[in-house]
Amino acid sequence: MPIVFAAITPHPPVLIPEIGKDNLKKIEKTQAAMKKLEQEFYAAKPEGVLIISPHGKILPEGFNINLSADYSANFKEFGDFGVELKFKSDYLTIQNIRAADETSQAMPVVLSSESQIDHGFAVPLYYLLAHAKNLPIIPITYSALDFKDHFAFGQFLRRRLAHVNKRFAIIASGDLSHRLTKDAPGGFSEEGKKFDKHLIDLLKKGDWQEIVKIKPKFSQDAAECGLRSILILLGIAESFKAKAEVLSYEGPFGVGYLVCNFKLA
Repeated sequence: MPIVFAAITPHPPVLIPEIGKDNLKKIEKTQAAMKKLEQEFYAAKPEGVLIISPHGKILPEGFNINLSADYSANFKEFGDFGVELKFKSDYLTIQNIRAADETSQAMPVVLSSESQIDHGFAVPLYYLLAHAKNLPIIPITYSALDFKDHFAFGQFLRRRLAHVNKRFAIIASGDLSHRLTKDAPGGFSEEGKKFDKHLIDLLKKGDWQEIVKIKPKFSQDAAECGLRSILILLGIAESFKAKAEVLSYEGPFGVGYLVCNFKLA
């Protein structure tokens, strides 16, 4: 089985100790869950990491895979000039995915080449690769296509990864509603809490097709940035009878932070 680990993680820069400082106390549940998740990650012994983020080059009609010789990340835009992260590229697997798409035209996959990756990738990797810094990564940015296409893209990726003799970890990076409180980045909306609860309930139930059917307006009103990443992960994990285990959920800054591990059968 090539997929040995799958998880949903948030990506707030405040999770980085050098940035969060005293504010880390406000998201201590999230940080504790990320540390627990890292233990699960390490125990699974992955040999490569496919990570999906809402940040990066979002294409209107295609999925962007960042193919670079290697990657780096920092948090200078958030006021920290000390943390510098380096990651290796799983370029052979990326080329395999792209070649399969060119042959079958199954999915609109576009390659870009950016050595610098942002916090959507860097924050989860900061935690999960804490004891596995040399693992190669596959950074993917979701698209503006509809929810069904994202689930189908996940299914396509699963079929391609099945042909690679490697153990993979899948990470869906994304925050939930940005409208949970009056001082939230997107302002307050009652749809924010409703959306987060609805999504988490469906994950717990394993009712993934209902997640695919979530109305775009509901998602937009909640101002979330994680659903499409999650849908790609669910498409990948679909055949493994994966069971979602919510490790934490909180939103002290008006943004929903979900940490969820998937038990793979």
